[in-house]
Amino acid sequence: MVQIGHNVTLAERARRIRRHALRMGEVQGQGYIAQALGVADVLAVSYFHATNYRPEDPEWEGRDRFLLSIGHYAIALYAALIEAKIVPEDELETYGTDDSRLPMSGMATYTPGMEITGGSLGHGLGIAVGMCLGLKRKKSLAFVYNLFSDGELDEGSTWEAAMSAGSYKLDNLIGIVDVNQMQADGPSMAVMNFEPLVPKFEAFGWFVQRVNGNDLDALVEAFDRARHHHGPEPRMIICDTKMAKGVPFLEARERNHFLRVEPREWTEALAIIDEGVAP
Repeated sequence: MVQIGHNVTLAERARRIRRHALRMGEVQGQGYIAQALGVADVLAVSYFHATNYRPEDPEWEGRDRFLLSIGHYAIALYAALIEAKIVPEDELETYGTDDSRLPMSGMATYTPGMEITGGSLGHGLGIAVGMCLGLKRKKSLAFVYNLFSDGELDEGSTWEAAMSAGSYKLDNLIGIVDVNQMQADGPSMAVMNFEPLVPKFEAFGWFVQRVNGNDLDALVEAFDRARHHHGPEPRMIICDTKMAKGVPFLEARERNHFLRVEPREWTEALAIIDEGVAP
């Protein structure tokens, strides 16, 4: 297993991210918990292996930018920012409350380390293209990571941005698609058939990889290949993840885009994460 600072494994980082998310979800009794559990491994590798940042200085000019296009995934990113010591852990108790720095949908003006406000879906990749162009003008060596959802593949703006990134040869852009096969209206592929993704992005001029987004070793390899790829292409990592990964009784729920969880179920879910009994 990959080891990082202070001998904390990526697996432990991912477990803690899941736990932080569950604790925030417990504050409201509901939320986009399944997405947070599913993407925790991607965030663990992003923040504790791939991305350059300074926890004490979230606006450091030399940082890599991590953009959350999917505003309703904010609980997942907050969990990563808490684990990264960018946001104090005691603030998770304020999640979604008045005057909190952790609103239920991500807002850049509120939260340290939150690069963009992810409101209407489909905007993140376009913003990332603009950031990458700006960083190139500054001759910056920083990368821009953009996490977006399979639901955003339904948006024309996403594909316009993908075409632009390939045309401008933005080799400082790393896109990450969370393919969890669930949207508000039902299974993603039933709403809009977006496959085959690999040849589609390749046709737009991207260097593309597809991995199991809950396999930490595969993610580490994919992020390393993306960052060190020598071609002039933007890079895309397609991550197939499982909704509610790590909590079997939540994984089994047929519709889990937005979960309402009973008080005893929060306790049970936290116990499963703490005991490490999840597959």
